[in-house]
Amino acid sequence: MVVLSQPALNQFFLLKPFKSTPLFTGIPVVDLTHPDAKNLIVNACRDFGFFKLVNHGVPLELMANLEKEALRFFKKSQSEKDRAGPPDPFGYGSKRIGPNGDVGWVEYLLLNTNPEVISPKSLCIFRENPHHFRAVVENYITAVKNMCYAVLELMAEGLGIRQRNTLSRLLKDEKSDSCFRLNHYPPCPEVQALNRNLVGFGEHTDPQIISVLRSNSTSGLQICLTDGTWVSVPPDQTSFFINVGDALQVMTNGMFKSVKHRVLADTTKSRLSMIYFGGPALSEKIAPLPSVMLKGEECLYKEFTWCEYKKAAYTSRLADNRLAPFQKSAAD
Repeated sequence: MVVLSQPALNQFFLLKPFKSTPLFTGIPVVDLTHPDAKNLIVNACRDFGFFKLVNHGVPLELMANLEKEALRFFKKSQSEKDRAGPPDPFGYGSKRIGPNGDVGWVEYLLLNTNPEVISPKSLCIFRENPHHFRAVVENYITAVKNMCYAVLELMAEGLGIRQRNTLSRLLKDEKSDSCFRLNHYPPCPEVQALNRNLVGFGEHTDPQIISVLRSNSTSGLQICLTDGTWVSVPPDQTSFFINVGDALQVMTNGMFKSVKHRVLADTTKSRLSMIYFGGPALSEKIAPLPSVMLKGEECLYKEFTWCEYKKAAYTSRLADNRLAPFQKSAAD
């Protein structure tokens, strides 16, 4: 456990006043095996941009193995962990989130999910952690990818898209620009005395098509509802939480909303989360899909490549409205 003085804590974002947000019971739950799963997914993405996925088919053993190996890494000495950093963007990072001044009470590992592209930092992580870390990560990612393809194909069906692989093919592409992140939020008991909430990861949307989150049993994740209210998501270590990303909001012409979310650190328990971010190839053009738009519906976004959007997203601050520059104006 890390102990910090109040001046040291002041560099982090403290929400005030301290307020315990009740766990929100209205999160949509989708059973992947349900006969009407395609419509349940579409409704959840339209109304919340977020849902819990159960009966997902990913073995619990894969989740438990990865959690065990991730905690083994994060429990190492700081000097050992630092050998896998600083992030480039892949590798180990601590406190700093991105290159633009955002900070949070978090340490993390960011890995590329393309087996053909292993960054030097990733190799260092796997080499320094001989306890089958690489195999555990790859087995988990493979299972999550397959589950994610199934979700996207059901989503396409629910949207009435004739080709059910319209969305999933973007992630199946061998040049898919997807990544995988392990976040560890250590407990921070000092903030309780300050009557504040400590932000582990500041509010943001995910720029990719879809995000697949799994965490341990520690709460902390919050999402912003359409009326601007922040609510706490009840943790469920056996299930996945699916986020609509910015690219999917564009492809559905705003029908699906990229959900704004954040993580608050716990005062007594550590939180571990693992997130697969499904993105298209860098050269892929992103624009509203004609097949999901009504006749005469106005196109709300300009066409852009994923590379263009990624560059813009990663030169912004976490809380910025990253889609704003890509929205069509009346003059366009």
